[in-house]
Amino acid sequence: MDEAGRGALAGPVTVAACIMPHGFQHELIKDSKLLTENQRAEALRLVLDNAVAYEVRHIGIDVIEDRNILKATLEGMRQCLEAVYEKMEFGFILVDGDQFHGFNGVPFETVVGGDNKYVSIAAASILAKTSRDELMKQIGSDYPIYGWGSNKGYGSAQHRNAIKENGACEHHRMSFISHMLTKTESLF
Repeated sequence: MDEAGRGALAGPVTVAACIMPHGFQHELIKDSKLLTENQRAEALRLVLDNAVAYEVRHIGIDVIEDRNILKATLEGMRQCLEAVYEKMEFGFILVDGDQFHGFNGVPFETVVGGDNKYVSIAAASILAKTSRDELMKQIGSDYPIYGWGSNKGYGSAQHRNAIKENGACEHHRMSFISHMLTKTESLF
């Protein structure tokens, strides 16, 4: 499993779980952040064509704001694992990062930098990032001032300035934005 969007100022956190065939290798199946947009598109096709099972879930701003980003991410992990488990039982879970609380007693390992060490985590990274990026482009078409087609909701200088000049919208994570602003700045 892996996620995309934990540190963004806007949009969901997106979680993906993926089971790749034993022994599967390809030079493009690696940490999605190391790939260009065109390479990610090609890698996504490879993942979709070869995955044994996968699931992607977007966890919305309401859950992020209500529960916090870690709990929202863990909820996405739970949802993905439940969906994959319905398709195919698995006996071990690999998770990118260092936060996971388990699933139905299945043994697991958290791996910092796992998307560069394990094909299944890399495939999940590609699924999560491409899915979230596409969603942010779609949402961004209604909010072009924030530049989500390029910054995907992350805190680029252009995005931060657009928030300062125009305020936030319903797709922004207000708890994240409040940390971004200094005490003398205002959202509106």
